[in-house]
Amino acid sequence: MAATLKDATAIVGIGQTAFAKQLPQSEKELACRAILAALADAGIAPAEVDAFASYTMEETDEVEVAKAIGAGDVTFFSKVGYGGGGSCATVGHLAAAVATGQATVGVAWRSRKRGSGPRPWKNTAVQLPTPGQWTRPFGLLRPADEIGMLARRYMHEYGATRDHLFNVAMACRNRANENPAAMMYERPLTREMYMTSRMISDPLCLFDNCLETDGALACVIVSAERARDCRQKPVYVHSVAQGLPAQHHGMVNYWNDDPLSGPAWTAARHLWKQADFGPQDVDVAQIYDAFTPLIPLSLEGYGFCGRGEGAAFTEGGALEMGGRLPINTGGGGLSEAYVHGFNLINEGVKQLRGISTAQVPDAATCLVTAGEGVPTSAILLRA
Repeated sequence: MAATLKDATAIVGIGQTAFAKQLPQSEKELACRAILAALADAGIAPAEVDAFASYTMEETDEVEVAKAIGAGDVTFFSKVGYGGGGSCATVGHLAAAVATGQATVGVAWRSRKRGSGPRPWKNTAVQLPTPGQWTRPFGLLRPADEIGMLARRYMHEYGATRDHLFNVAMACRNRANENPAAMMYERPLTREMYMTSRMISDPLCLFDNCLETDGALACVIVSAERARDCRQKPVYVHSVAQGLPAQHHGMVNYWNDDPLSGPAWTAARHLWKQADFGPQDVDVAQIYDAFTPLIPLSLEGYGFCGRGEGAAFTEGGALEMGGRLPINTGGGGLSEAYVHGFNLINEGVKQLRGISTAQVPDAATCLVTAGEGVPTSAILLRA
């Protein structure tokens, strides 16, 4: 990453709607509400927005958003694919656009009504692209089924247990219990509840799976120079990366020589190469948690521990407040809301502003990751 990108831009505004199982507003209205809230947070008028970045799975496009919020002429727009793997890349694309002069005020967002349904995999007769045509006929219909297979292999090869997955679910739920905006606020989780809950796709039980959520989030990115004059404390985009390993085939990566070495490893090599600090210097992490096994796999991929050590890393309260690496301090996708990982970006900003509901003392560096198992992305933020 050239010097023109490292710390050259900052997130200066964040916004979100309520999170719920069902909200009355349309996805477009939720998107616009989150974006306007983020702009108000930054103290920037909608007419100044000239760049947008979103997901390919976002059903409200930049044309509709720009008209609805009253944006000016737009000179940059991008969409990032692969579901939750695109979350951090939206920030990365805007950072590059602003740093290179293609735009001055960028907005990234994600709006979903997943809690209201329907589930995209319910139509089992639809023509499928590779690799789904080779796996879904054999019963791997849902992401939970695909990650369940990887989780079982991880347990077999490295001795991980359901107790390790519970450590992940518990850490996220504990943080959600401190966050009034979380869907699981004031809804504690116990080991007995976890161990006796119904299986969704062995070995993944109910609490190993993310929530189904309606809601939207957004953030605003400007140059570091302009950020100093904005309403909020700047949170600088220090390093960005995307990752697509050679010969990768999504979450059903079973025929690779090493299915457990996913896109996180590729993204991490680039991310740390461009950074002024390493994993040992990260104060808090927001790690994509659509499913609990993604946490130990990501801990390994991003260099917090060695290969096969991710499960053991979760022991002894390591992921809790005061532990080796506090994670997902708003509750994450498992217990705050599942909006394709965008809430992890906003929570990272809150931590470095010092306003999180589960604040890590003196947090100055934060890793945010997107979905492991799919082509992914990550960002390093610093105060």
